[in-house]
Amino acid sequence: MRLMNASDVGNALVEMVEVLAPQTDRDWQVRAGSLEWSCWQTAAHIAHDLLAYAGQLAARPDNAYLPYDLMVREDTSPADVLEVVKASSGLLQVALAAADPATRAWHYGPCDPTGFAAMGVAETLLHTHDITQGLGVPWRPPTDLSAAVLDRLFPRAPSGEPVAVLLWSTGRGELGERPPLTSWVWRAAVE
Repeated sequence: MRLMNASDVGNALVEMVEVLAPQTDRDWQVRAGSLEWSCWQTAAHIAHDLLAYAGQLAARPDNAYLPYDLMVREDTSPADVLEVVKASSGLLQVALAAADPATRAWHYGPCDPTGFAAMGVAETLLHTHDITQGLGVPWRPPTDLSAAVLDRLFPRAPSGEPVAVLLWSTGRGELGERPPLTSWVWRAAVE
């Protein structure tokens, strides 16, 4: 299994910005794929989660998430929401680069830095997929990052093309004869 790290989070951000930055003049109030959120809300959610993961790694709590939330002002443009995502991703990358591999912080159990990196990549790629679906922009997550996320967060996922398996594993499509999942959970905590 390839250990995910800060570079992977950075690469996922590059993918997101490349596909979404040219779309910032569009209506981001449309629904993001199959989610209940708008594209704008989904992008703000990415920023929130990346910041939360950075905070967890920095503070290393062992039994809960830190009691804070990122609030993106409602009048923020899609371009500026992407800037907030960049900032949150940068903070997660710094926290990952500084973390000792033995570091543990809470994410429904003790999670190591590779787990936080994998979750950061997953949040970025999967929600970029949701946003592109909502905006009608053809895009698929990169195969190598999808495979690494599957290895770390979905060790029992079925075999197959990594992007299709990742989308199926997170309730975003069918996989051969397998119907879409209606509930799922990834495994970030380490034993």
